[in-house]
Amino acid sequence: MRNGHEAQPIVGISAKGDGNRGRHSSRHGDNSKEDGAALFHRPSRTVSFVMVHVGQAPETQRNLQHGIETRSWGFPLWKPEYRSARPRFAVLATGVGPRVPLDVWSTKKITLYLFEVRENFYEAEAPHWPDEEAENTIKYPVRFGIEPLAVLHDVSLAEDGALGLAASDAIRVSGTQRGIGLLVNMDPQPLFDAAGIPTNWSEQQMVALNRTPGFTAEQVKPPKPPKQGSGGAGFVSDPKKRKAIELHAEDMAVAHYERDGWTVERLGKPYDLHCTRDREERRVEVKGTTGAATSVDLTINEVEHARDPRNSVDLFVVSDIKVDMRTAPYTASGGRVLHLHDWAPAEEDLRPRSFEYRLPLA
Repeated sequence: MRNGHEAQPIVGISAKGDGNRGRHSSRHGDNSKEDGAALFHRPSRTVSFVMVHVGQAPETQRNLQHGIETRSWGFPLWKPEYRSARPRFAVLATGVGPRVPLDVWSTKKITLYLFEVRENFYEAEAPHWPDEEAENTIKYPVRFGIEPLAVLHDVSLAEDGALGLAASDAIRVSGTQRGIGLLVNMDPQPLFDAAGIPTNWSEQQMVALNRTPGFTAEQVKPPKPPKQGSGGAGFVSDPKKRKAIELHAEDMAVAHYERDGWTVERLGKPYDLHCTRDREERRVEVKGTTGAATSVDLTINEVEHARDPRNSVDLFVVSDIKVDMRTAPYTASGGRVLHLHDWAPAEEDLRPRSFEYRLPLA
């Protein structure tokens, strides 16, 4: 089993399918019932975004790196609208100070990190970011899962820029409110075009992961080294913590299947759990993370195994796992389960994260 935070993936896969795909049929003519019905069912060009300003302080930039690496973001306070919101995309913007009038702000250019929101707002139970782990507390209880799509540099904050003035101003206001996200409805197509993402939003209402450039935490400008005792990078580089997360997720999966009457054997390779019940057989891949259930890292063997029609494969993901590093060994607890039955990863939900390079002949 590989933890969702490891930095050596072969393939990244979205942990959830896209349930918002639609088709747009353009019709023109009189006021007939047929045309009215077509217009009524036409997908909207606009969609909900979370607009976030990320400051330039070293601690904040380390949190940005960690959020990208672990596919999670969070806020210190709940806003009433978060409870019913269903944002589709998120923008994390950095590089311009927000405490200026709008007319000054709109003359600037900024760096945008564009994400698809893959898990909606939820109440966190586990410390996750470096400053949270350093203090063993939850400072950002409002969490949501994000999948990196593209990074855009030197984006105009003016009205005629890819953001438009309402979204641009929402970023500015977010920066004056401790980076708490503001919800804005906007057409994502200008951002897709600026990022070189080949999709027609009004027709497709979805973005194929394998057609987006993506980005990694290394593309964030490295902050200054942290002061001693401030927590470090926090990318689950501690093997003892990674092991605790893996074992806890696997223990939860074993308990789940045993409750349902399965006999469970732990394998590790070529898959994590082999489950039998009477004449039934089921193979289970298990993933664990302290962040959101947004995406997981897979090897090419795990993908091919899940796609083989001879295999009945489930994906069992445990997110928001809490790890107590004051014990020996570390103690993991809690977690939220995403359980995908008869799982076969689709091509549009996969993005290569590393490559095998064939050297030239000597």
